[in-house]
Amino acid sequence: MTTIQLRPIDYVILGLYFAFVLGIGFALRRHTRSSTDFFLSGRSIPAWVAGLAFLSANLGAQEVIGMAASGAKYGIATSHFYWVGAIPAMVFVGVFMMPFYYGSRARSVPEYLKLRFDEKTRGLNAVTFACMTVVSSGISMYAMGLLLGVLLGWDFSFSVLVSACIVLAYIFLGGLTSAIYNEVLQFFLIVAGFVPLVYLGMQDVGGWHGLTTRLAVAATKAGYAPGAYTHSWRHMGAAADNPMGVEWFGLAMGLGFVLSFGYWTTDFLVVQRAMAADSMSAARRTPLIAAFPKMLFPALVILPGMIALALTTRSGATGFTLPAKPDGSLNYDLTIPLMLGHYFPPGLLGLGLTALMASFMSGMAGNVTAFNTVWTYDIYQAYIRKGASDEHYLWMGRMSTVFGIVLSVATAYATTQFNNIMDMLQLVFAFVNAPLFATFLLGMFWRRTTGHGAFTGLLTGTLAAAVHHGLTLPRGSGVGIKGGWLGHVATTYPSEMAQNFWTAIWAWTACFVVTIAVSLVTKPRPEAELRGLVYSLTERARSEGEPWYRRPGVLAVVVLAMTLALNLIFF
Repeated sequence: MTTIQLRPIDYVILGLYFAFVLGIGFALRRHTRSSTDFFLSGRSIPAWVAGLAFLSANLGAQEVIGMAASGAKYGIATSHFYWVGAIPAMVFVGVFMMPFYYGSRARSVPEYLKLRFDEKTRGLNAVTFACMTVVSSGISMYAMGLLLGVLLGWDFSFSVLVSACIVLAYIFLGGLTSAIYNEVLQFFLIVAGFVPLVYLGMQDVGGWHGLTTRLAVAATKAGYAPGAYTHSWRHMGAAADNPMGVEWFGLAMGLGFVLSFGYWTTDFLVVQRAMAADSMSAARRTPLIAAFPKMLFPALVILPGMIALALTTRSGATGFTLPAKPDGSLNYDLTIPLMLGHYFPPGLLGLGLTALMASFMSGMAGNVTAFNTVWTYDIYQAYIRKGASDEHYLWMGRMSTVFGIVLSVATAYATTQFNNIMDMLQLVFAFVNAPLFATFLLGMFWRRTTGHGAFTGLLTGTLAAAVHHGLTLPRGSGVGIKGGWLGHVATTYPSEMAQNFWTAIWAWTACFVVTIAVSLVTKPRPEAELRGLVYSLTERARSEGEPWYRRPGVLAVVVLAMTLALNLIFF
């Protein structure tokens, strides 16, 4: 495979971007005087900035490269990760959950669990979340290493080390404030870099009609109905009828409920951005503001993957084609880098690559800032060094940035076993976020939930995910990181994603049932201690007197109506 040839103008654009990013870090460094400044931006971020950062923190290289890869692998069914697997949960966290997070003045999600339940529940979540951010950071690092390998012909290991150094320098300087303002910049860069790619790709395949025609041929060759790659719901009646290999219940329950709500409502990576807002009203609007551009992003990140598949399966084509891995499967993760090299001329190629670099920086910044906060507050301060000075915790926050990135490097190598990084990412969420969502759901809306119940349920849910994963395998996969390591394969799923959805369902259900059972036989906390932490015991956040466009309830209705319309249009 030939590498993409960059011209001087492309290097100039990339250089200007890196200089600007690091310049923001240097400029904000002098404002980072305390641990609160470093970890929570002093809770001073305006709603629109927090909203774009909320979106951009999730819009990392994992999503840009992974969703394009999923678009090539699964077709428009990948849009479910947005219209089913994101928007409803983002509305829920803005309307119902931010009053708890922001009002409790907790500095992290694990700290909220301590306030609602007890210390051991907080400790368990802090450890599992720290592990998840390390894995997620490693996936982003893998994506960056892959990108540099394709673009510049660099060795993968060297590329991973270079990407680690870039992120280390970026986060070390300005903490969360630097990350947030750079994420806003990165949001606009991603849009500017990918709009021309979609336009040129659609021109090449003959517009939407040409794309659907080519993908109908691809679907037929793969053994599906002609519309399997271009209809989001029509072929979800049975797992065998669609490329994702999951039926409507597994999709709605596994992705739409468990994984979606588990990620958007409990993952400190995104919640941290809303917690940095300058008021309760701004914190509630943050995820709702982010939901508007989020629902349109399938056009930027999924459509390129569908175009790549259409071009690859074009009979007699001599232009673009996705390469094959040694096992014969297509290397879907190379979709975006190869399409940029195929369509963009010098200058525009530099802009596109800058957008891709921006997505990497955004995703890594989100994971690293979440990791250093949870490590410092919920592990180091809670169990290793209590009562130290604020300056010491600020120092530890910077040191944990280095520590987290070093651990992430090892994870980058495990990711090479997947041909779609979104498959691995959803597997991680199934282990961590799925049971945690059951804990939050019961803790916030059932005052009878106890700390013993929450801890036992969380532990059981994580173990249930491990058992299910160990007893199942995706079709055509060998025993190992993809499952089957308990010695007996009870179920073979049509795809990795189908396995992930059902792993999440088992984890959530086990946690939900066990938490209820243990809570019923253990003593609950007095109601006076739960005020502000349980929905029925918390004063409702009010927005009377504010313009309609600043009211969370009105914004939520508008967002949900638009999302429903998109589901119907591409049904």
